[in-house]
Amino acid sequence: MNTTSLFTGLGLRRGLMAQLLAMEAGAVDFLECAPENWIGVGGAYGQGLACLAERFPLACHGLSLSLGGSAPLDIGLLEQTRQFLDRHQVCLYSEHLSYCSDDGHLYDLMPIPFTEEAVHHVVARIRQAQDHLQRRIAVENISYYAAPYQAMSELAFIRAVLDEADCDLLLDVNNVFVNACNHGYDAEAFLQGLPLGRVTGMHVAGHYDEAPDLKVDTHGAPVRDDVWRLFAIACERFGAQPTVLERDFNYPPLAELLEETARIRAVQQAVGGLRHG
Repeated sequence: MNTTSLFTGLGLRRGLMAQLLAMEAGAVDFLECAPENWIGVGGAYGQGLACLAERFPLACHGLSLSLGGSAPLDIGLLEQTRQFLDRHQVCLYSEHLSYCSDDGHLYDLMPIPFTEEAVHHVVARIRQAQDHLQRRIAVENISYYAAPYQAMSELAFIRAVLDEADCDLLLDVNNVFVNACNHGYDAEAFLQGLPLGRVTGMHVAGHYDEAPDLKVDTHGAPVRDDVWRLFAIACERFGAQPTVLERDFNYPPLAELLEETARIRAVQQAVGGLRHG
């Protein structure tokens, strides 16, 4: 699968399975799934995944590697993930720049301290993951609500990780907007500070407005106008990269989701279509 054929994608969720199976060919360019949610799955869901994988290219966005964690990387999971990626000819694989496990799985994405020590720690784990997966990966900027410790800014931390690990960035535009509101920085300046050539994909999603200075990243609502504006700015800077609309619950009719993916495509076309930095 060549990334130049991927413009606009939709998250493959079990709650959307029936609607996705009925979706017309070409409605989106690709689907994105979390491999650990599908590895070893049989029955109707397994058959549904196989059917969709025949009709649409797959991208993968991991949830469980815990790149910032202290426990050793789960080599078994890495091997299963590599096999899944190979089987489905996945050329875009990303994980979260966070940790999600300690003695067990925390079922949440926890922020990593923004320190030089943490940079070196997570970089070593990204390199190890890339070696086992036999492919380059992208890491995603996460939303966070309390920072464990900040000896450097979020932007400086991300830049250091990308540079030292020589990996890519999955730019979650909604997370940039949410974090900028919650932590008081300029979202556009943040985008301008990210290195050109590292962004190989983007996410857009909805959030919940708890207060003017508190946004909650929910993936349970339509994308807000402020995020659409920021997405257009991101596309102007980084080019129109493969972009996924994430929706994890409160599923509307598929037609409403496809209206949002059509808006993604319209922004991409406005900057000249897919290109790489």
